[in-house]
Amino acid sequence: MAGFTLTDLEAIVARRAAASPEESWTARLVAAGQGKAAKKLGEEAIEAVMAAVTGDRENLVYESADLLFHLLVVLKIADISVDTIMAELERRTGQSGLAEKAARKDS
Repeated sequence: MAGFTLTDLEAIVARRAAASPEESWTARLVAAGQGKAAKKLGEEAIEAVMAAVTGDRENLVYESADLLFHLLVVLKIADISVDTIMAELERRTGQSGLAEKAARKDS
């Protein structure tokens, strides 16, 4: 079974962002600007957190999908690719999470 990837989702977001705002929620969100898209991302993050805290596994899956989608919309507006994010994650794998966090405090 071929897996659906974040790169696949990124391509869908790009395609929908290029559509007419009258025909696409994604295009409407992109047209509204980064502030609106980021606000929606925050709302989805809160909904995912609430599902996690209440132990609602089904809703956590649903809200996590919304969260990833809206994150990719925010990244699209900022012209940041999934590959860029993955490269940053890969860079971080060479050190422990504690070391990475400590390094950020020094910056």
